[in-house]
Amino acid sequence: MATSASSESGRQWGKSLRGLVPRSSHGTWSPAPERPDPVDVVTSQNADRMQFLVPIRHWRMSQSPFAFYRGTAKIMAGDLAPTPNTGITAQICGDAHLSNFGVYGSPERELVFDVNDFDETLPGPWEWDVKRLATSFVIAARHRGFNKKQRGYAVQATAAYRDAMATFADMTYLEAWYSTVTFDDIYEAFSDQITKKQTKRGRKFVTKARSKDNLHSLEKLAEEVDDTYRIVAQPPLIIPLRDLPEVGDQAEVGAIMEDELLGYLASVPDHLAVLLKRYRPVDVAVKVVGVGSVGTRDAIVLLEGRDAADPFFLQVKEAGPSVLEGHLPASRYKNHGQRVVEGQQLMQAASDSFLGWNIGQVTGTHYYWRQLKDMKASVDIEKETSKSLSRYAQLCGWTLARAHSRSGDAAAIAGYLGSGSVFDDAIADFALTYADQSESDFSAFTNAIESGRIDAHEG
Repeated sequence: MATSASSESGRQWGKSLRGLVPRSSHGTWSPAPERPDPVDVVTSQNADRMQFLVPIRHWRMSQSPFAFYRGTAKIMAGDLAPTPNTGITAQICGDAHLSNFGVYGSPERELVFDVNDFDETLPGPWEWDVKRLATSFVIAARHRGFNKKQRGYAVQATAAYRDAMATFADMTYLEAWYSTVTFDDIYEAFSDQITKKQTKRGRKFVTKARSKDNLHSLEKLAEEVDDTYRIVAQPPLIIPLRDLPEVGDQAEVGAIMEDELLGYLASVPDHLAVLLKRYRPVDVAVKVVGVGSVGTRDAIVLLEGRDAADPFFLQVKEAGPSVLEGHLPASRYKNHGQRVVEGQQLMQAASDSFLGWNIGQVTGTHYYWRQLKDMKASVDIEKETSKSLSRYAQLCGWTLARAHSRSGDAAAIAGYLGSGSVFDDAIADFALTYADQSESDFSAFTNAIESGRIDAHEG
């Protein structure tokens, strides 16, 4: 395809930015003299959380340097704020580590691969996402003992980002907007590198992902009681609302959920509201999720359609201010649930049809809603080989570029990056240095647990 005049001018503008922000400058980082204590930064996020769950958050973060890194978006936002950036803004994830990518079911019921966590999303410097992603591969490589190749993973992720952005820069806006990655695309892209054993493992992965539907969730999470279903208590990780002292009975649970659902339904398109109104809420439970999110007010809602054999699970997650808002302009959306949903729909090629938001009727807490485990699956770094982690780095780099191209100036970013490895090498240098810092922060964190400064237990 011929390069358009606007694409060429964008590339030239991006290229001119190299004089103001040399690509090599991204490779240098050192902690600020007044850098906050990383333990204080982590614990500062606990103030508004459910306090009985906070020790579980600490315990999960203490399991490895990589688990700790997953919960450090706020620490890294402060460290990234003074770093060089081109001033080209895109909708960014804000927490683009490798475990926040994965497969899920599109509205067309295809398995697609994309970024899948947007709690911190905000318009900001695209470089921040690239640096957080590259660093996650270095830390993962060290965790798995792939130390000799740790730099290579960061380079591969960044090079894939650079190559993909050059491709998107030459596309029409609609071509870039509709670009997506299905599981079949992944197989085709890496077919020459995949062994028979890996193909078998991949098919098993797909089968498992496709099995994660509402009936599967019903089987795992609920039990039949009086011709209907109730969510089974698994304290402290799953606590039905009826078991909380301030609620106390199922009638009160129903009244609360009716009010919350009304707020959520007001945020979804009319055609989906018609469908959702055919379901009635039958139970809700607080559920612990993730690593960094532990302690926030997250719940699962069980709804019933035609009968008990027609279940539908929704997940409700608390949405507070993005950790990026301490360093970037505040979100244009007054409701942080809407901030998450709008950012997700802008960055993803295909999003959950049932995304929505509301404000808690009692507490005023902001929430966003989505389907629970709809064909969702992600890689387990404990099972990845060196080669498969390398492929995954390339896949994540391509996907992040596609996500940024939907809102950012792809031609300008591509022009800045160029066709050589200068930026790739700089990001690898940054990732190695920052991985050292993150591991030092992890040691400080685990020492704080061992000394009794902070509490941690598995629950």
